[in-house]
Amino acid sequence: MNGRDAGSHSGEAHVGGTGARLNWLRAGVLGANDGIVSTSSLVIGVAASGVGNDALLTAGLAGLTAGALSMGVGEYVSVSTQRDTERALVQKEKYELEHFPNEELDELTSLYEARGLSPDLARQVAVQLTERDAFAAHAEVELGFGEEDFTNPWHAAWASIASFVLGAFLPLITVLFLPADTRIIVTVVAAATALAITGTVSARLGGARVRPALVRNVLGGLTAMAITYGIGTLVGTRIG
Repeated sequence: MNGRDAGSHSGEAHVGGTGARLNWLRAGVLGANDGIVSTSSLVIGVAASGVGNDALLTAGLAGLTAGALSMGVGEYVSVSTQRDTERALVQKEKYELEHFPNEELDELTSLYEARGLSPDLARQVAVQLTERDAFAAHAEVELGFGEEDFTNPWHAAWASIASFVLGAFLPLITVLFLPADTRIIVTVVAAATALAITGTVSARLGGARVRPALVRNVLGGLTAMAITYGIGTLVGTRIG
């Protein structure tokens, strides 16, 4: 049991503030990753059907625009929901502090005991912090965030849109400006390299092991590209 769990009200969620501060960066990495995978898969599938550059450009730009807007809207909705939850937790905590001050003081004491303080010292710390700023004391130990740490849905949305566009430009430019006999394989290599980079960055942001995340990211992207290439080849053969 950790300090956030001990002494908390039944069913009360606790959210860390570190993830909120890194939210826009997470959205950026995920947006770039999706831009690489979806656009690479799209243009490789279309190129495999044997169409010309005009059709490739049209399909690529359409996919880039739709994907970027979809990512932006999705991030905005998701982060807005998270922010609403954070606000609800803050309001709930303020209500409890106003109407149940003694119970909240006992709760804060138990949280500090769970962190290793003796009962007497935990009580002294809880009392002093409560007298200074009761909400700030509970926000730090119990919730893990304060009102200044609320996530910003616009930051996440714009970071996601911009990074998706940047990620999508790589395969789109590669497939358009290379000879027909090499553009697919070079696009695959470029996309796999970019996916290795985004996989590494996302793993480091989350404190996870780099190698599994990198392999998972690259293999997932290669699988998507292989499937769309097969579909494009089949469609091109049937149409031809």
